[in-house]
Amino acid sequence: MREHVSELRRRLVICVGSLGVAGVVAFVSYPMILHLLEGPYCKVTTQCRLYVTGPLDGLSIRVKIATYGGFFLASPVLLWELWRFVTPALRQREKRYAVPFLAASLLFFGLGTTLAYLTFPHALSFLGSIGGPSLRQLYGPGQYLGLLLALMAVFGLTFEFPVLLVALELAGVVSQARLGKLRRWALVIIVVMAAVITPSGDPFSMLALAVPLYLFYELSIVAGRALRR
Repeated sequence: MREHVSELRRRLVICVGSLGVAGVVAFVSYPMILHLLEGPYCKVTTQCRLYVTGPLDGLSIRVKIATYGGFFLASPVLLWELWRFVTPALRQREKRYAVPFLAASLLFFGLGTTLAYLTFPHALSFLGSIGGPSLRQLYGPGQYLGLLLALMAVFGLTFEFPVLLVALELAGVVSQARLGKLRRWALVIIVVMAAVITPSGDPFSMLALAVPLYLFYELSIVAGRALRR
């Protein structure tokens, strides 16, 4: 028991240290990251400027970006340490799937954040026009970046859906036959979930989230069947 606690403490120290280093890197790289995040806004406006209204806004935005960026940059280390911690409790067959599942988790999270970033200009255009032509849009960095980062986080996390579903299939919690019978319900749940959790609330983003999730549902059935052979 004492060795287990010591191992957990060591893994946590490594995770916290990696988060700190990654956060510092993101803090130093703030101008480049901010310029990248401003890309969707610059596509829908000719001004391409975000305005602050308080003396502390600049600092809070930089800290927020450093926090999000730190978690993003440190995610490979965090997942690796988690895998190393749970490895002794896994059977040999489960260990064989651990690294591919970690790699797939990083890949799908990256795909989700990228899709959110690419579709965000369409969301901004919709949100800017829904109020009518008499309204002029003047965005502050806090609201703009908060919405964009929240959208990227939601897309990234929900794109882990196929990895989780395949893991449940391999663990015997659900079967391919059962998932096949629940296709219609799955489609309804996915559409409703996309409508509820999409931060921007625009139909384009909801569709961009719902369509891949249903495709992932179908692909998970095929992947689970192939891996169980």
